[in-house]
Amino acid sequence: MDRNDLRIGDAEREHTMAALREHFAQGRLTHEELDERLDRSLAAKTAGDLTQVTADLPGQQPEPPKSPYEMGDWRAAMHAQRQQMQSMRHAQREMHRAAWAAKGGGMRHRHRGPGPFLPVLFVFMMLGLIFGGFGIFKVLLVVWLGAMLFSVINRRFHHRR
Repeated sequence: MDRNDLRIGDAEREHTMAALREHFAQGRLTHEELDERLDRSLAAKTAGDLTQVTADLPGQQPEPPKSPYEMGDWRAAMHAQRQQMQSMRHAQREMHRAAWAAKGGGMRHRHRGPGPFLPVLFVFMMLGLIFGGFGIFKVLLVVWLGAMLFSVINRRFHHRR
C-alpha cells in the first residue's frame, strides 16, 4: 500500500495547518488562500490529500503517517492529548468568566422595571376607587406615586455605577 493512501489523524492535520499559517505570515498566501487550504486540511483523510494542500509551497512537505510501531511512546501522546484538552477547557472557562464579567457578572443583580409592587399597588388603587371611594384612592395614589419616584431614583442611581 502506498504511504500517501494511509489515513491521517488530527496531529498530521494540525501540523499542516501550522505550516500553512506560517506561510501566510511570511506572505506566501493570501487570506482567502489560507482559509481555503485550512478547510482542505481539515477535510483531508489521507496523507496524499495533505501533500496536495502544500505541494506548491516551499519547505518540508508534511510527513506521511507512521505506523504505530514507529510512533514512539503512546503514553506520551495520550499525556499530550490530555494536556491539550485541559488547556482548551481552561481557556473556555476563562472566556465564560470574561463574558460574565463584561455583562456585570453576578456582582449585583440588575433588576429592570418597577417589580411586582407597583402593578399590585395600582390594582389596589383602582379597586379602592371602585369599591372604597375617593378617600382610599387618594391615599393609595400618593403611595403609588412615592413608589414610582423611589423606583426611578433607585434605577438611575444603580445605572450610574
